Amino acid sequence: WLVRGSQRDVVIDAGLGLRSLPDYLRDAGLLAPAEGAGPRPLLAVATHVHFDHSGGLQHFEEVAVHSAEAQALLQGDNYEAVTWLSDREVARPPRPGWSARQFRVPPVRPSRLLQEGDVISLGDRQLTVMHMPGHSRGSICLHDKDRKILFSGDVVYDGSMIDWLPYSRISDYVASCQRLIELVDRGLVEKVLPGHFNIFGAERLYWLASNYISQAGVCHKISTCAMRSIASIALRVTNSRITS
Repeated sequence: WLVRGSQRDVVIDAGLGLRSLPDYLRDAGLLAPAEGAGPRPLLAVATHVHFDHSGGLQHFEEVAVHSAEAQALLQGDNYEAVTWLSDREVARPPRPGWSARQFRVPPVRPSRLLQEGDVISLGDRQLTVMHMPGHSRGSICLHDKDRKILFSGDVVYDGSMIDWLPYSRISDYVASCQRLIELVDRGLVEKVLPGHFNIFGAERLYWLASNYISQAGVCHKISTCAMRSIASIALRVTNSRITS
């Protein structure tokens, strides 16, 4: 998502980074400054460091991520970034001879570490950081309180919520879903702009969050534990091959 402000623009999640997202935004005229003014600062905020959200951070001068995942980003930890890409997922390779097996999230030094309650000011609008772990340990949402918009990353989207990756945690996810329900109950969210799939409203947000909580029983925890073990082994094997 590109959120334009009077003093700063923010990109929420940066994709794979096979091509430069800032170059695309400039070429498309989406970062055009006001007449007679210089370009506004551009900040990339990663809702979490999974590869499909953080791979493109390398192309930005200013990068923000939650402190819980800052070290993983700085080290280029492709295990925590769950780098798991296949050729069939790439519509157009970035160059001849490129293979998805070569893809890695490169090390990036964050220019800003985010914490619960931090406010990212764009001038005429403010985005409040909400630490919502569960999908990953550093997952965040960004809340535009004035417009009642929630940029939810992978904390919640209109699909099956993934809690079986390395550093996923069901108990954290349940607590985060309880916070989402509270946002709806207090009338603080009317529109959700997620990291995947379609935009949806408060009623759907309430259903998705409450449905996850109701499903997070013993059987779910057992199956999730098994899936996490399989995913962990596969990721270690995959990324060791990439490294070698």
